[in-house]
Amino acid sequence: MGLTSQTFLLTLVVIAVAVTALVLWLWPRAAKKGPLAFASRLGMLVLVQLCILSVLLVAANNEFGFYSTWKELLGQNSRKQAVRAGSGNGKRPPALTVKGQEPVGLGPKEKAGQVDRIEINGPVTGLSMDGFAYLPPQYFQKGHEKDTFPVIVSITGQPGQSINLITKAKVPQAASKAVMAGQMKPTIVLMLRPSVVADRDTNCTDVPGGPQALTFFNQDVPVSVNDVYRVDNTRGGWGAVGNSTGGYCALKMAMTNPYRYGAAAGLSTDLFAREDRDTGDLYAGNKQIKNESDLTWRLEHMPPPPVSLLLAASEKGEEKYYAQMQKFAGKAKPPTKVEKLVREEGGHNFVTWREEYPVVFRWLDKELATRR
Repeated sequence: MGLTSQTFLLTLVVIAVAVTALVLWLWPRAAKKGPLAFASRLGMLVLVQLCILSVLLVAANNEFGFYSTWKELLGQNSRKQAVRAGSGNGKRPPALTVKGQEPVGLGPKEKAGQVDRIEINGPVTGLSMDGFAYLPPQYFQKGHEKDTFPVIVSITGQPGQSINLITKAKVPQAASKAVMAGQMKPTIVLMLRPSVVADRDTNCTDVPGGPQALTFFNQDVPVSVNDVYRVDNTRGGWGAVGNSTGGYCALKMAMTNPYRYGAAAGLSTDLFAREDRDTGDLYAGNKQIKNESDLTWRLEHMPPPPVSLLLAASEKGEEKYYAQMQKFAGKAKPPTKVEKLVREEGGHNFVTWREEYPVVFRWLDKELATRR
């Protein structure tokens, strides 16, 4: 039973209710004097509290996406970084595996598209990640069997699960609606989390002597998608978007790999890689790596990349992101283009991002169309 499954949560709720009812029934029988009766009452109270706490913790995990699997919770998720060997004929196996389809209520795939559950095994970094891929309806329609499709990489925040992009941000639902309405060219949308290892916030940074997170997104992801899906690889023809930490990743991917990502959007995002107890030392004391991880510093001190960038923040409720956005936009020089999506009021939450994603998809489609 999955850690984040509704069945598991409902099972815990049923157990908590049953234990509470049993304790209420037994309580009068333990209402006696003496150490044994006292120990019995204390034990029953502890049991009830544990049951209620379990329900609350699992519900909170489902809401905020701290851990997606039991292995992640126990710190046993794969930390493999060895490149996989190829097959005997000199060809490596596909770096992306389709593990099935995720039911998201879009309707028939020929009319609304389909969401695949995927696993990426990076041939460059050796890092692995589960995620999702939305395929537009044209991918399955007759007459389009040889068509290739542009790609948008969508990345959620940290800590977070890629499933949040489906259940909370409604990313494939927004993409499907936009494609069916003719507001966006048929596009493959990948849905990923920002961290490439289970127990560390890597901030999409190539950590010296550690996980090569930026390389994973800049190289492994495109290679793996090309292994399995019919992809348009026009120069700068891919887009990226993310919320919170995922937004920093998306902007950083475009600024460091404009050959692949021609446009990117960051929603409610910092523009530098924060270091804290979850990230550990990201730079190994290397000031240049730290500077280059600051996107505003890059605009000031490095050649401007030929990309289109969109930053979204609210004047009220997201003041720090709004201030960073204003400073960043003021440093932009051609051929870098920076636009702003400004809300009067909003928050660092999925309610805000869910309203922004449809707007951002239309913006990405417009910007990427100029590169096709």
